[in-house]
Order: sequence, then C-alpha cells, then structure tokens
Amino acid sequence: MTDEALIAAIAAGDEGAMRTLYNRHHVRVFRFVTRLVGDATAAEDIASEAFIDVWRQADRFEGRSAVGTWIMSIARFKALSARRRRQDVELDDKVAETVADEAHTPEEAMLSMDRSEQLRECLKQLSPEHREIVDLVYYHDKTIEEVAEIVQVPKNTVKTRMFYARKRLAQLLASHKDFDHLTVAA
Repeated sequence: MTDEALIAAIAAGDEGAMRTLYNRHHVRVFRFVTRLVGDATAAEDIASEAFIDVWRQADRFEGRSAVGTWIMSIARFKALSARRRRQDVELDDKVAETVADEAHTPEEAMLSMDRSEQLRECLKQLSPEHREIVDLVYYHDKTIEEVAEIVQVPKNTVKTRMFYARKRLAQLLASHKDFDHLTVAA
C-alpha cells in the first residue's frame, strides 16, 4: 500500500494504516529529530507528537509533497520549537565562572526593550499576509519553499510578499529615531 493510500485510510480513521505508516517512517523521523535536538528521549517524544499530528491532520494532506516529506516537515517544526523552548542546559561551576557577564546595563536594557517594542509595533502595521511571511521566515526559520507550502501560495508570491514586507518594515522603522543605525535588507 502506498503512503498516499495509507494517509487516505488514516483520514477515514483506520488505525491499522496508522500503525503501518508509523512503522514505515518512524526510524527515519526519529533519527532526523535526534540530530536536530541532540537528545534521544526528547527526539522520541517529538517524533511521537509528529505522528499524532499526522493522525489528526491526515484529512488535510493535499499531496503537494511526498508523505515522507510532509511528516518530516511536521517533525522538523516540532523539533525546532522544542529546541527553542529548551531551558535545561546546565553549566558546571568551572565553566560558569569563565563565562563573561555580557548583560546589558540598566540603561542599555531599557533602550533594547524600547527598540523591541517599536519593532513589534512596526510589525503590527504590516498587512496580515506580509506579517505572516515575516513571522514564518524570521521567527520560525522556514525556507521560501516551506513557507509556500504552509501558506499555500507559489514560491514567487512568497518572495514578492517578503520583498514588500521588508521594504515596508524598513520605512516604518526609519520613522523611529532609535532605529537610525539599524538596516532592514530590502
């Protein structure tokens, strides 16, 4: 049975088809995620979550990519999200003592917060389509191809939206005095 046929059966609620798909792709997904997060236990959890999403979203699979690619993209997104959330890095005392304190002074921290707030305000002024593209590319590390698949538009449309989003963001940021030294590639 092809992966596409399995997805159709899963969409109809066939648990056996889900087991078959899982057995066919689990090892590859697990190894991929392990390389991304560097922790086998976390990778197992993430791979399981990805397959739960496959079960839940099988009826939305459109076949624009191979089933394996679709599963890997779900797993990748989950792995990258988990990696960003992970706060459990421990330093031993000797390493901690050698790390320079690069914290901002209170004045620098306030200026940085002000800039962040201004950037958030500028992002809010972008159109929903442009804001979505910026969010996926810069905050979710998606490629143009991945964004095109997620947003369901052609790659050239993504590139065009990105161009105009950056151009508009540069204009908005230029109107804020504190951003004089920052540039946004247009």
